Amino acid sequence: MPVDAARARVHEEGWQSWSPSGVYALGDRPYRPTNDNWATVCYRPGVTVPEGTFQGEGLLALDPGDGSPVRLWAAVDPTCEVPSVRLVVTDGRAEVSADGPVKEWTGTSIQSVLGDWADSLQLTAPRPAPTVWCSWYEYFTAVTEDDIHENLRAMETLDLPIDVVQIDDGYQKALGDWLTLSGRFRSRAGIADAIRARGRRAGIWTAPFLVDPVSDLATEHPEWLVRTPEGGFTHAGRNWGHDLRVLDTTHPEAAAYLTEVFRTLRAEGYDYFKVDFLYAGALDGVRHDTEVDALTAYRSGIQLIRDAIGEDAYLLGCGAPILPSLGLFDAMRVSPDTAPHRRPEADDYSQPGQDPAEFTGAGRRWQHGRLWTNDPDCLMARPAVETRERWAAHVEATGGLMASSDRLLSLDEWGVETTRRLLSSGVAR
Repeated sequence: MPVDAARARVHEEGWQSWSPSGVYALGDRPYRPTNDNWATVCYRPGVTVPEGTFQGEGLLALDPGDGSPVRLWAAVDPTCEVPSVRLVVTDGRAEVSADGPVKEWTGTSIQSVLGDWADSLQLTAPRPAPTVWCSWYEYFTAVTEDDIHENLRAMETLDLPIDVVQIDDGYQKALGDWLTLSGRFRSRAGIADAIRARGRRAGIWTAPFLVDPVSDLATEHPEWLVRTPEGGFTHAGRNWGHDLRVLDTTHPEAAAYLTEVFRTLRAEGYDYFKVDFLYAGALDGVRHDTEVDALTAYRSGIQLIRDAIGEDAYLLGCGAPILPSLGLFDAMRVSPDTAPHRRPEADDYSQPGQDPAEFTGAGRRWQHGRLWTNDPDCLMARPAVETRERWAAHVEATGGLMASSDRLLSLDEWGVETTRRLLSSGVAR
């Protein structure tokens, strides 16, 4: 089809939460992985995009720029098959191809045609999101039980409308050993009781499909892990200083273990669950049930978690393959991680930074209220955060899940006022 080289725009939809997604001019260079590890952890593993090619995973939209309708090519059955859709421009003409079935839609703008496609799925409207305080962006993996208590008291002192207090990465001994505490926490049930005693809900983070090779789970149950055709362990990327492995939820004993983990957390009083690094559950590999493909295994793994925590619990996905997650979550992270700084490492727009979080968060605004509640990532309002005013404006503009992630006593007057205002807007929705 003909395109106006100066005015045409292309929307690429990335594979998962952290994959760059958004609109480009024809002369732009789309964001691509800058090393092999990030290609596995943050993009669609095993898929390389040729130079000079736009590519969307299951969704690609084109505004020809000449006044003709915007066109969208969308996966026909996105929870089962997500074709890569490619667009190449040569001599003023765009050629679009896909490696699987797609359906064409037309509309008046890129965001509106994406919204029309989402509306056609007729998913149940998401329930109102709670407001959240999260430990991650202040304490990272060094969080302690005493840190949680300090911030619980500060919420009352500062009169902040926080529904959920979410304990992030750092409470557990290792990835996979979710019910064994690190030395920085005394009692997981005890901290949940303390949170609830102050009239708030207890939330907790897990990465349910990742397994650290030094964990007890990996040592004692190697048969629970996804394998390569050659018999090695499927590689889920390198993080936390280790080459990570994948839990095989098609193995009955592994599935029973994961069910036990989430039933235990629910029984201890946690009813808000952030499940992270979910891309691992959709990696190709040899599973116990050899008849189950990767996307089916991923969806059944999430359903197992939902069954364990109950329909009333709130489920937030992150690092999750976008289209294969339809219908499974209350809220979804729709961008890479934010950070106290703007620019991502190596200028890779899948990596933590305010610039990449804003780019992809804006590109996926059409998903909010249609597929789930969008999670733009946490507000950080302390003075040490670079361009905190601009980041707060982005979080506020999304209209999605509102979460704070500061040591609350480190906030200055602007930080307290902004945190209270954004959380109050979340309560009102």
